[in-house]
Amino acid sequence: MVVEGRSLGRIALSRLRRDRVAMAGAGVVALLVLGSVFAPAIVALLGHPPNEFHGDQIDQTLLAPKAAFGGISREFLFGVEPVNGRDLFSRIMYGSRVSLLIAFLATALSLVIGTAAGLVAGYFGGWVDLVVSKAMDVFLAFPLLVFAIALVGVIPDHAFGLSGDTLRMALLVVIIGFFSWPYVGRIIRGQTLSIRGREYVEAARSLGAGAPYIIVREILPNLAAPILIYFTLLIPTNILLEAGLSFLGVGVRPPTPTWGGMLADAVNFYTISPHFMIFPGLAIFVTVLGFNLFGDGLRDALDPKAR
Repeated sequence: MVVEGRSLGRIALSRLRRDRVAMAGAGVVALLVLGSVFAPAIVALLGHPPNEFHGDQIDQTLLAPKAAFGGISREFLFGVEPVNGRDLFSRIMYGSRVSLLIAFLATALSLVIGTAAGLVAGYFGGWVDLVVSKAMDVFLAFPLLVFAIALVGVIPDHAFGLSGDTLRMALLVVIIGFFSWPYVGRIIRGQTLSIRGREYVEAARSLGAGAPYIIVREILPNLAAPILIYFTLLIPTNILLEAGLSFLGVGVRPPTPTWGGMLADAVNFYTISPHFMIFPGLAIFVTVLGFNLFGDGLRDALDPKAR
């Protein structure tokens, strides 16, 4: 009988598959990503253009949907917005594209900066570690919301070769990603401090390997697990941050739909059209919950001490 060995990746995948809660979270994440990618096709089949007005669905006296339950029907799956009658389902689908794209790109940016800074600080130590660590403390103490509001207020409509929604999205990615890297940097620094004294690192150093080779070929591959875990756990945080900035009016401008912007618009109508607040809020809740469940399961699956 031949006993086949299993790699650490296969063992982690087997653990992850046995975790039903994590797999449910992974299913939610997969559906959200597919829904955002194919939003135009889904809306073409089940809804209406996101910025198309449907005044015939609105009571002009109350500025609320004529039909009960916010106008929910086969034609309008989530009802219509008050005042203008835009299809709420279509706007939530298109809003997922903006929110998820900003969160993914901002998380990737923060991981790149945080991983590089943590590796350098943890490996070299000394004054390099001191400078990087103090920089992390400064960024963690920085008032992000105040800075975002001030920056968006002074940036013109055309800058850096970008304009309109593209410029606003790029600003959000830079702001969120650039001020989130210290959270990743601290974790990577601590992991690097524990790895740099391992036998295989000392062996590479004794054979004449330089610092770049050791960092890239010996230390970084052993940090793949925490980097992947924090990628899944930072995305929901950045989704909430983007929604908060859009809620404050410093995100993507109307009429481009975002979940935070829709919640901001719903504040004035929650008494007569509660569905206008419920559905965008549920979209954010389900998205954050799905990513958190998947991230927690992935962390347990990649934990070498787990059984």
